[in-house]
Amino acid sequence: MEIVRMDPLPHDPVIRPLVEHDSESLQKLLPEIPLWVKNPDYDRVDWLNKFLEYMWPYLDKAICKTAKNTAKPIIAEQTAKYNIESVEFETLTLGSLPPTLQGMKVYLTDEKELIMEPSIKWAANPNITVVVKAYGLKATVQAVDLQVFAAPRITLKPLVPSFPCFAKIFVSLMEKPHVDFGLKLLGADLMSIPGLYRFVQDIIKDQVASMYLWPKTHEVQILDPTKAMQRPVGILHVKVLRAVKLRKKDLLGASDPYVKLKLTESKLPSKKTTVKHKNLNPEWNQEFTMVIKDLESQVLELSVYDWEQIGKHEKMGMNVVPMKELTPDEPKVLTLTLLKSMDPNDVSNDKERGQIMVELTYKPFKEDDLTKDFQESGTVQKAPEGTPPGGGVLVVIVHEAQDVEGKHHTNPYARIIFRGEERKTKHIKKNRDPRWEEEFLFMLDEPPVNDRLHAEVLSTSSRIGLLHPKESLGYVDISLSDVVSNKRINEKFHLIDSKNGRIQIELEWREAS
Repeated sequence: MEIVRMDPLPHDPVIRPLVEHDSESLQKLLPEIPLWVKNPDYDRVDWLNKFLEYMWPYLDKAICKTAKNTAKPIIAEQTAKYNIESVEFETLTLGSLPPTLQGMKVYLTDEKELIMEPSIKWAANPNITVVVKAYGLKATVQAVDLQVFAAPRITLKPLVPSFPCFAKIFVSLMEKPHVDFGLKLLGADLMSIPGLYRFVQDIIKDQVASMYLWPKTHEVQILDPTKAMQRPVGILHVKVLRAVKLRKKDLLGASDPYVKLKLTESKLPSKKTTVKHKNLNPEWNQEFTMVIKDLESQVLELSVYDWEQIGKHEKMGMNVVPMKELTPDEPKVLTLTLLKSMDPNDVSNDKERGQIMVELTYKPFKEDDLTKDFQESGTVQKAPEGTPPGGGVLVVIVHEAQDVEGKHHTNPYARIIFRGEERKTKHIKKNRDPRWEEEFLFMLDEPPVNDRLHAEVLSTSSRIGLLHPKESLGYVDISLSDVVSNKRINEKFHLIDSKNGRIQIELEWREAS
């Protein structure tokens, strides 16, 4: 590394290697050297500093506006307490110089969290003027020449599959901050009074440290963790009983009906009954189970179709049942009139299309099922109440992949296929080490001792004219016999057809109690 020495003479600066400096000169230079040079654990974040530089005029206004709104009720409370007439900001700007990040350390843990420790230096030129009126007098106080050196720890947790992908921000200080500023009253700098500068410095450091010095933290909630994690709230048992007086759709005066069932806000494919050929009053008596994630918003859609060997299957009618209308643990038999659509203004709904009878039972998970986690308790949970006897729930958590790379693009997502059911994670653009942290549940009638789980990492691109818009980045087939016998495994699997790619998947088998 080389250091530029700026001479006062109007000619080019002299560049001298560090080795040519004496020990005294090097000692003076050390505090000014960024942390990423002195410590290999810190990364350069020049791009972030450039971002702050461009955004600072807008951030300045936004921060000052927030500061004013935050300070307003506090000032109002204090003015009433001390009989002060008013305290107002005459000017409030943080100046034209943004903070500088000298480097950033990022910690990788096994928990669902991201920990960052930036080193912040800020030599600001603010103009903060406060006017205080009391007892008929007016005083103007101005803060100038602000300097802040701080080493905060910022933790984003838990990481969740809902934007912005973390539920809370935890901020703490790893050491007491250095805060320096000038304070002018009636044109005189109060900080030049002997002893006052050190006194104010110590008060600020001690006050800030008492609130935020690690392990104490300041917590900011971004999302409701329970909603962000989209944890299931229960199981819906559906028994499709029969339909009556269906309309004739075929030329020979009959229809071949079957029923499709789907929960809204679910990425899972629809479930289907068998086809009853040439029958306008079919009986199915088929049972299905579905996982409910949000009782208030999810709706069960029931659609009756006429099966066709060739061509598109024609919809014969539909209806819906909001999940919030179901009483927990109480079977409810419903007779639903089939409609053309759920649009109340659709005149086609006046035509007779028949009726469908279903039996619905909502089995909510117990509170323990939602709050306990095997990572915390060290034990594997039992399957929720309502799971078929002898069966259980297969839990698949897709954590992350590493060193995946496509030939034409790398926008990875993971696809899980089990017993014909397909689940997908979110897409992550331009990332060779994607992290998903998404959980999928499969309710089974029996342990999957002889089954295999297919996991594949794929990449897609929306670029127009691309010859390869979709490509596989590697796959693995996982035998589930070990999961059933050990109850839980958490491993990194090498991806087939990938040079160095790996995927971390956690599997758990929860037996019915």
